[in-house]
Amino acid sequence: MIDQLFEKFDGAFAQNTLRAYKADFNHFSDWCKKNKVKLKKSTGEEWKYYIEYCASYLSTATVRRRINSLGTVHRLASLPEQTRHPEVILALKRMHRQKGRAQKQAVPLTKDILKQLLAVCGDDLRGQRNRVLLTLGYETMRRRSELCAFRFENIQTLPNGKKAILMERSKTDQYGNGKIIPITEDLYQLLSDWGEYSGGKGPIIRGINRHGVPKTNAMCPANVSLILKKLQAKAKLRCEELLSGHSFRVGRALDLLIEGEPLEKIMLRGGWQMESTAMKYLRAWQEI
Repeated sequence: MIDQLFEKFDGAFAQNTLRAYKADFNHFSDWCKKNKVKLKKSTGEEWKYYIEYCASYLSTATVRRRINSLGTVHRLASLPEQTRHPEVILALKRMHRQKGRAQKQAVPLTKDILKQLLAVCGDDLRGQRNRVLLTLGYETMRRRSELCAFRFENIQTLPNGKKAILMERSKTDQYGNGKIIPITEDLYQLLSDWGEYSGGKGPIIRGINRHGVPKTNAMCPANVSLILKKLQAKAKLRCEELLSGHSFRVGRALDLLIEGEPLEKIMLRGGWQMESTAMKYLRAWQEI
């Protein structure tokens, strides 16, 4: 049933979104089976029990995302969805009052941390790739999936002589309108040097095989966080938490805020469409 259901969604959503929807739907489906709930006829009260079960061991942000995912899948599949049922609304409100709505924010990868991470990158191809990843992530403020989607063909020289890179699509641009992001001459040179070793075509951020040779396919986005954690340990950074794929966005945004950049420009650079979303990233760190 699930595979047939999601075949209808193929091509309408990003692959990461589809994977998340499918994982959430599978989780709900398994819960229904264990609790003898008829998924196709699930009621608001049964959704309430599911929320209470999830809230017992998951963060409020994860529960909210899961319920929103289920609502979307159920609506598009013409299944009964209960996201607006009074029992569901009250269950979510109770959860927020009991656990709070605070969401754990990524540790910012600021300019100072960037310098320390760059200093521990080796001189081999893996080290060169990591320097490109760090600098590209910081300058463009992109998510890890977007960083791994950049291709050498996206690098441009603008009519005014400045360098830029084209982001073909993003989380907030699913229809591929594209966005041109300015980059520094230093990053452009890093990319050029890296291109000489990796072929200069195809994905920029790619894995390195056990023989130390760059692969031809794009690196898995999950590996971005793993690389950051390894470099963080190597640099012996004293951060309370581990760096993650979102650290680029938070760190650069925080640096721009400290430099006096208007919030509107920070939102434009980071691709945030709502002021509340941008401030969610900055509020926890701006007074530290």
